[in-house]
Amino acid sequence: MSKWCVVTGGRGFAARHLVEMLLRYEIFSVRIADLPAKIELEPQEEDGVLGEALRSGRAQYISADLRNKSQVLQAFEGAEVVFHMAAPNSSINNFQLHHSVNVEGTKNVIDACVELKVKRLIYTSSASVVFDGIHGIFNGNESLPYPEKHIDSYSTTKAEGEGLVIKSNGISGLLTCCLRPSGIFGPGDRLFVPALVSAARAGKSKFIIGDGNNIYDFTYVENVAHAHICAERALAAGGETTEKAAGQAYFVTNMEPIKFWEFVSQILEGLGYERPRIKIPAIVVMPIAHVIEWAYRLFGPYGMKVPQLIPSRIRLLSGNRSFDSTKAKERLGYEPLVPLQEGIKRTIESYSHLRAENQPKREGPSKASLFLGRGRVADTLLWKDRKQTLTVILVLVAIYYNFIASGSTLITALSKLLLVASIFLFIHGCLPDKILGYTVEKIPASHFQFSEEKSHQVAMSVASLWNYGVNALRSLCKGKDSMLFLKVVFSLMLLSFLGAISLQSLFIIGLPVIFVAFYLYEKNEQTIDAVVMGALSRGCKLKSDISRKFVTIKKDD
Repeated sequence: MSKWCVVTGGRGFAARHLVEMLLRYEIFSVRIADLPAKIELEPQEEDGVLGEALRSGRAQYISADLRNKSQVLQAFEGAEVVFHMAAPNSSINNFQLHHSVNVEGTKNVIDACVELKVKRLIYTSSASVVFDGIHGIFNGNESLPYPEKHIDSYSTTKAEGEGLVIKSNGISGLLTCCLRPSGIFGPGDRLFVPALVSAARAGKSKFIIGDGNNIYDFTYVENVAHAHICAERALAAGGETTEKAAGQAYFVTNMEPIKFWEFVSQILEGLGYERPRIKIPAIVVMPIAHVIEWAYRLFGPYGMKVPQLIPSRIRLLSGNRSFDSTKAKERLGYEPLVPLQEGIKRTIESYSHLRAENQPKREGPSKASLFLGRGRVADTLLWKDRKQTLTVILVLVAIYYNFIASGSTLITALSKLLLVASIFLFIHGCLPDKILGYTVEKIPASHFQFSEEKSHQVAMSVASLWNYGVNALRSLCKGKDSMLFLKVVFSLMLLSFLGAISLQSLFIIGLPVIFVAFYLYEKNEQTIDAVVMGALSRGCKLKSDISRKFVTIKKDD
């Protein structure tokens, strides 16, 4: 077999399935390109088609960083086809990282394909390239434009990379197309199912974000791999088939839309965990998610881990996202090989080690630690590092007595704090590099800079919240959504109550609460959870009763 193809990011979730499918079909010899210096096979891979192919020479592994063009050229040498699947972890919302790989790396991939006369390039995009997190998508097709604002850096840069690949079609004979899979799941997934199980073990899987009726399109991982091969065959077919297939983007799904929370419930139930049942409106969770994301941006450099509850994830969990794969069917000849329910069954079977009965009663970090990000913030508030906790308390107490207890207004307190900080920074800047043999580390200016990207993100978040409020106001003006009215009244009453609390009182109340509440919760987790669950159940029942009464009143009218 003389024809070679390259799979970039070949050790990723979907890419592994594509590599094995290519080897089973014996269309190409496969060169796997990825970041690690050498390939580490899992036991089932060692004994399977991949292990045999590596030993026989039908498969090769090459370490390559897409951001290094010379390494890309080396990886693509002699290849006829490139399946470009490499991308950073989508849950890490780091624009610089995603842009360097999804945009700059994709430019290197395209340039290498052109220079080395590669015939076909298939790019793995994402259905998220047309999703703004605000407007639901029902059976969306490829005519949907890119939104002005995506939900995260991954989607933004994926869209830009997709545009580059489509634009490169026809350059020096290179044929390209882009696939947009939605909600990839299946055996070997290291993100979605493990995250569900982790949430279930932490007691978080009881909750549904939103009304639970949002529709979603999922795609079994073997169907994603199959779609890539269909795309390659269509580009290679020649004639009208190739002409129609090339230079296009295609949504790829299982063609079986399902309620998002029903899908999650089937996975959890299949692994022995309880179904989510308590509904929490997204509007209630979103402010908390914004605070957590803000806290991560503030404390991330000091060890706070990437939190799970962030705005972009809330929008994914509560929004509608279904797509029409007719174009892929007609132009690429794509049809799902594995039905949705069969895919769910295979997925559950592949995660037998994560079943509820196979898990120890308690291991790993507590819920409080997970909520706080498992970094320095968690260690401080949970008294893991007592010296650090006491230092922080002393600093906060000093701030209180010097700037707040004196009865200063908020502006005066901030002015004094900035004055002290300015004096400290000036003196620190005047100090020599070494004092009595000790090195004085200077504070770089970058610590105080607010990047253009962060400024844009903050502005867009404010605009999004404003638009959300305007939409809520429109609904209120129609006088039909009684539950929205109750939510608004409750929220404004709560805001009024909080606004009446002085800064001094807030410090006196807040300090003991944050340094005691999380600590007590960690020590009495099960008892507190039982009380909260009981209260939430009664609250949901009360909500249902109120809704029924409003419906009855309207019918009577």
